[in-house]
Amino acid sequence: MVLLLLSLVVCLVIGIPIAFSLGVSALSYFLVYRPELLSILPQRVFSGFNSEAMIALPLFILMGRMMNDSGITRRIIDFSNLIFGKFKGGLGGINVFASMIFGGISGSSSSDTASVGAILIPEMHERGYPLEFASGITVASSTMGMIIPPSVPMILFSVIAEESVGKLFLAGAIPGLLIGVFQLVINFVLSYRRDYPREEFTYSWKFIVTTVRTSLIALIMPVFVVGTVVFGVATANESAAFGVMYALLIGVFIFRGIPVRTIPRLFLEAIKTCSSIMVIIAISQLYIWILALEHVPQDLAAFVVSFDLAPTMLLTTIMVIILIAGTFIDVSPAILLITPVFLPAAVAVGVSPLQFGALLIAGLAVGAVTPPVGTCLNVAAAISKLGIGRIFRGASPFLAGNVLTLILVCFVPPITLWLPHIFYR
Repeated sequence: MVLLLLSLVVCLVIGIPIAFSLGVSALSYFLVYRPELLSILPQRVFSGFNSEAMIALPLFILMGRMMNDSGITRRIIDFSNLIFGKFKGGLGGINVFASMIFGGISGSSSSDTASVGAILIPEMHERGYPLEFASGITVASSTMGMIIPPSVPMILFSVIAEESVGKLFLAGAIPGLLIGVFQLVINFVLSYRRDYPREEFTYSWKFIVTTVRTSLIALIMPVFVVGTVVFGVATANESAAFGVMYALLIGVFIFRGIPVRTIPRLFLEAIKTCSSIMVIIAISQLYIWILALEHVPQDLAAFVVSFDLAPTMLLTTIMVIILIAGTFIDVSPAILLITPVFLPAAVAVGVSPLQFGALLIAGLAVGAVTPPVGTCLNVAAAISKLGIGRIFRGASPFLAGNVLTLILVCFVPPITLWLPHIFYR
């Protein structure tokens, strides 16, 4: 295990991409300790992405791309404006609420940052908000994109943990909404203290009806996608396929935001994104296989049980590890590395895989806005032209909502288990 970890760290330090770092590290182990198994490695790599659940991954990514390009972001912002525009700091509230909705459509935090941020960061700065605040609240609120269903990271976790995608979607729903509620409260507290402006517009029935009508077409998307899975109408793969068809129809024929000539480009972008994730998944299976060969999960579980730790104490420890790991490792490889090691130990002390999955994804979401990796920070930096350090300072007050949610997930299991229990008795 020393060779395995040391070779991985060296590869990462010298700048080798995570997928190839995992591959080199695993290959070094087999060359030194298990050369007789070298002929089986291609088969193990192939089995890494030969999973039925993986079919949903490119489809959800494609659905998010189409909804992103369809012009839906502007409509979601207009709908959010109806609710929060008249409050001080209204644009901040609109930012959080729009991310809450858009996260349930795109399933990706970086897509949320790019779509909502491209419109609201310049607009907030023009209306008198500090650029650091505008960028910070954008990246912090985008963390909900990984948690509120449908969630691409939840699908990855379901593959590794062999859990129901529908149950995991429901397990992440309340934590994701809690993050949004906490961030809304923080925004309005800061806005009233700093006297940030209200939005100046006049309500009219025509404006309200038009905004709600055009927004509802988009708002029913996450309900449709998640609902068909939860109620057994469709599998996750079929639901994702229906979602792609729905996004294509409203993007091309209703919102007219997707020219037909750009559809091949959207497919290509989704394929590229999915391919990079699937390469990591495939090669990470070698790492997981090594852990199984060395009985690491079983030994760790036995070690944890010997301490007679309470589930909340173990989850708190794992939460700290997740927060630290998320600052250095991107979301997909972190899920693939952390899950097989810590999930058996958590289950051994009575923690539900659903609670563990929600804690893992919510914790890694914080890493997406934490230097030095911070993918969402880099997206916001490209929009605002600020350094990622200043953006992180602006995001820090809002990340308190994420941390509070993580603590609640650790100490109050019904937050993650209540909805799955209601729908999957």
